[in-house]
Amino acid sequence: MSETISVIIPVYNERENLETFVPALTGALDAATDDYELVFVDDGSRDGSGDYLASLAKDHPRLKLVQLRRNFGQTAAMAAGFDYATGDIVIAIDADNQNDPSDISAILSKLHEGYDVVSCWRRRRKDPWITRRAPSAIANLLISFISGVRLHDHGCTLKGYRRELFHHFRLYGEMHRLIPIHATWVGARVAEIPVKHHPRTHGTSNYGLSRTYKLLLDLITVKLLGSFFTKPMYLFGGAGLLACLGGIFFAGWTLADKFFYDIRAHRNPLLLLAVFLFLLGVQFVLMGLVAELLIRTYYESQGKTPYVVRRTWNCPGQEPAGRNHRST
Repeated sequence: MSETISVIIPVYNERENLETFVPALTGALDAATDDYELVFVDDGSRDGSGDYLASLAKDHPRLKLVQLRRNFGQTAAMAAGFDYATGDIVIAIDADNQNDPSDISAILSKLHEGYDVVSCWRRRRKDPWITRRAPSAIANLLISFISGVRLHDHGCTLKGYRRELFHHFRLYGEMHRLIPIHATWVGARVAEIPVKHHPRTHGTSNYGLSRTYKLLLDLITVKLLGSFFTKPMYLFGGAGLLACLGGIFFAGWTLADKFFYDIRAHRNPLLLLAVFLFLLGVQFVLMGLVAELLIRTYYESQGKTPYVVRRTWNCPGQEPAGRNHRST
């Protein structure tokens, strides 16, 4: 049985590019598969992009159009596209004609090899060095180092996914670029392939240096949630124990100064530091306990399990039993 393909295209003020992009995209898909749909998400465009796509949708039943009330940002547009897509395989691509639709066939081939995510690498990127490529290179190094997911190009929108991955997480902030990291943490196999990249010929880029710091803040959030979401006590309790040990250490130092050097404790600033660190440590431990209660309440109330099943054998229609699961 052949797999259906959904292609998600977030659009924001790309009217001039759409006239050449849509035929190129449909031509590439017609050559690669017989069963596909296009899901355009108009993210509050003000240049007529939405009206142009609406006119196309009247004559092309494979073309879906989701128009947002205002500009919510690319992550929100991508999330809307994922929600309205129905294909077994989901491919995301920008509408600015910088990604090449002909690379979709290579993405599909890689997914058919058994991978769950195929990330694309703009090896010869056609963007300005100072404002785009340099910040992107720094961000890619940091993301790879912090997340442990080694990719050359985390920022390329052109990616392929198996649809079932999106049952396990939601997108917020600028996190659409971090989907391979989310996917890796639920056991997905991730591959990377080099793709073509073209210079922008119409319109202006919607990306800037401001997105770099937003992406890094989202990366910290994703890292903390991915590493400590089911065990927050390890984070808060570990920090609390270190702070308590620091407080005990400086309290001992204060006593040593008192007995060996006759430095009165109330005149020694180390006493204040010891008390501060110990109280801070106690607070961190208590925060860890509260976080543990919140996480357990989260799982219990929503019937979630702290694991993700990839596949089962000889279990037709059987759901896992236990307090952490709720049948629907």
